[in-house]
Amino acid sequence: MMRLFVEGIGVLGPGLNGWHADRTVLAERKPYVSAPTVLAPSEMLPPPERRRTGVPVKLALAVGREAFANAERDASATATVFASSGGDADNVHQICEALASPQREVSPTRFHNSVHNAAAGYWSIASRSQEPSTSLACFDASFAAGMLETAVQITVEGRPVALIAYDQPYPEPLGAARHIGANFGVAMVLVPQRTPRAFAAVEVQLVAAEATPSSMADPGLEALRAGTPAARSLPLLGALARGDTGFVVVEYVGGNHLRLAVAPC
Repeated sequence: MMRLFVEGIGVLGPGLNGWHADRTVLAERKPYVSAPTVLAPSEMLPPPERRRTGVPVKLALAVGREAFANAERDASATATVFASSGGDADNVHQICEALASPQREVSPTRFHNSVHNAAAGYWSIASRSQEPSTSLACFDASFAAGMLETAVQITVEGRPVALIAYDQPYPEPLGAARHIGANFGVAMVLVPQRTPRAFAAVEVQLVAAEATPSSMADPGLEALRAGTPAARSLPLLGALARGDTGFVVVEYVGGNHLRLAVAPC
């Protein structure tokens, strides 16, 4: 059992424009209305880097910035874990098109953005962080893998870590082979001990057994959760938004699950 404390959250997705802006929606106390995810170039980046960023980087920087602002913690002094099922889907599509053309020329910028830790690289520029950063992917279980990695680092190292998870749909024809429902990002600033800014405790346990994943009562939020790997975080966000004391189950791999015990503090 690994115990963490939540200091700050950021969220951005279809019809969701921030933790404080849509906390009542996440708590399912107000109807959810889907709408296109509002994405804007990040003011955290210098103009040259800002022009090169795609959707995943914009998502990661937006939710990361919000989480750190809510936590009132210095992003430059905090380690990070980035989790994404597929990274920059538009960029992958464009590279595949380029490789299928007679010229087969891939631009250096596209190649640069194709690596899975591109968002982490832009984050280090934006936040001026030289702290350790991990980038991972685990198909539909990417959020759970990121949460587990974050919990292990906090427990072993005894330091704050921010988890930033994000996903983007693939264009066709890749979208037919790998469906991701929506642009969605979530960030959580997590710490090893309770602080004056911490508002909830989360105990993380890997359960090596079949279990039923937690779901959302609202059909729209449940469709978002089921269709987008990063949105597997929604039941946890809902429990935190309501101030629940209870358990959230998130699917992992091989029939395993994460059992998250949540309590306000």
